[in-house]
Amino acid sequence: MVKKLTLPNGTAVLFCPLRETEAVTVLVLVKVGSRYETKDVTGVSHFIEHMMFKGTRRRPSSLALSKELDSVGAEFNAFTSKDHTGYYVKVVREHLPLALDILSDMLHHSLFKESELNRERGVIIEEIKMYEDNPLMSLGDLFEGSLYGAHPLGWNIAGTIPIMQSVPRAKVLKYLRAQYHPDRTLVVVAGNYSSSAKRLVGKHFGGAGQRGALHGYQKAPMMIREGVYIKNKDTKQVHLGFGTMGYPLGHPDIEAATLLSIILGGTMSSRLFISVRERKGLCYYIRAGLNAYEDTGNFGVFAGVDLKRVELALKTIIDELKNARHKGVTKEELTRAKEYIRGKVTLDLEDSASIAEWYGKQYLFLQELKTPHEKLKRYLRVTMGDVKRAAVQMLDHRRYTLALIGPFKDTRPFEKILKRK
Repeated sequence: MVKKLTLPNGTAVLFCPLRETEAVTVLVLVKVGSRYETKDVTGVSHFIEHMMFKGTRRRPSSLALSKELDSVGAEFNAFTSKDHTGYYVKVVREHLPLALDILSDMLHHSLFKESELNRERGVIIEEIKMYEDNPLMSLGDLFEGSLYGAHPLGWNIAGTIPIMQSVPRAKVLKYLRAQYHPDRTLVVVAGNYSSSAKRLVGKHFGGAGQRGALHGYQKAPMMIREGVYIKNKDTKQVHLGFGTMGYPLGHPDIEAATLLSIILGGTMSSRLFISVRERKGLCYYIRAGLNAYEDTGNFGVFAGVDLKRVELALKTIIDELKNARHKGVTKEELTRAKEYIRGKVTLDLEDSASIAEWYGKQYLFLQELKTPHEKLKRYLRVTMGDVKRAAVQMLDHRRYTLALIGPFKDTRPFEKILKRK
């Protein structure tokens, strides 16, 4: 059973036992990401995540940090999203004290040396260029940028090259101090840990710290930007993101919408995969899915399609979505989608890192601690009527956004397709 406690400084801690392993994962989540930024510091949440690995007072270089973790065979990394940042270390159970010590050291005592910061600017700029050069990697950013426009949810997590070149160290540290507070931090210990884990977490993460107010956070827009948005690029394959408003985390129909997205484009036997790829040969990849945030969400279909037949591919996608909206799904499809979810959840939660993420993200945004079994029961209760209701709400062909990467300048042919009855 998962146990939760709150340290005196406001840091929340989850203990998630998994005795069938010799490993333990420490995951630290901070409720800050690119949606908390302002235009003058766009990309700084991601920049800070990189800088946490560049040396501390006791481990003054990235090499000192990595050598210590490598010496015990640890797995370690970090990530930045639009609404949270995570740092994790996975080790053999006897090295839990080291994992907690290093993560605490990074989060509380990183040096942010000017020389390291300037060196890392170049790394991130190359990362931005890599995404820009790869349509498959940048399609999601273009799609959400088209959906949310000037709202921070529409901004690139990595920021922009001009900001990365120029943002001063003082601004980076000011943002760090404004956002990284104990009461916005969650520590998850998952796996096979000893009874000393509680004391160790308190030792490393229980220090004094002021409570943090929200800085830069903007409520999600009530409506998305509709229409066609093109990134003109000389490509041989057109990459498209086509979608609309979805559900936020915790919405009562989120399970129904998830099952709908699986039926439409979540597997190689899904409707879109069969109709667009297998029957008509219009694409190499096609998928559909939900992206849920705390207060909003979106549903999208993503595909890499034949340049000469992109209009036919788009019409086929729209027709499949219309069909789902008007007719719903079959009992057999719903049963298969539920079994798919059951298998994925079971397989995904076999190790300590997956358990840490399962409970960590759930608690960070919903303050829930539902077990996989409890969550699966919610999926199993979904009816065909529930899925039809989600389809009617989400798949309105009059309210779609289309983002395209390809050799196009004129949006009108695509707007005409979107306006078809």
